[in-house]
Amino acid sequence: MTGANRPAWATIPVDEERYRPLYARLLGLRFVNPGGVLCFLFFEGAIALAVLLALAELVSWWAVLVLPVVVAAMVKLNDMVAAIVVRSAALVPEQERDRFRRQMEPVVGRARVEWISHSVPGVVITADTVPPPRRANPSD
Repeated sequence: MTGANRPAWATIPVDEERYRPLYARLLGLRFVNPGGVLCFLFFEGAIALAVLLALAELVSWWAVLVLPVVVAAMVKLNDMVAAIVVRSAALVPEQERDRFRRQMEPVVGRARVEWISHSVPGVVITADTVPPPRRANPSD
């Protein structure tokens, strides 16, 4: 894949493309960016799982060939769905994005709370002086 054919909205810069794992480059992933360990699990892990399932006679030996292909197809499908989501998000007008950001930002310090004396036990609500406690026995 050359840099000229890549769309402007691709997430991986062209100069970093050669440092990506072979699995991601072969599938032509543009939005999903798995690391080396994840690519290892996708490919070699799928082969190991298929071999174990075949040795346990739960599946036929064709699974050793089919399972890594199915996993690769699902990873590519996930990348294509991510591309559709990014394109649809780019079509949202800036005004709608600003409104969404305003709705999603937490507002700190603006909520007015009406205190009720029994709502927080043990907390003094007023600053009035507290009268001394009455003694139960007046002879003391």
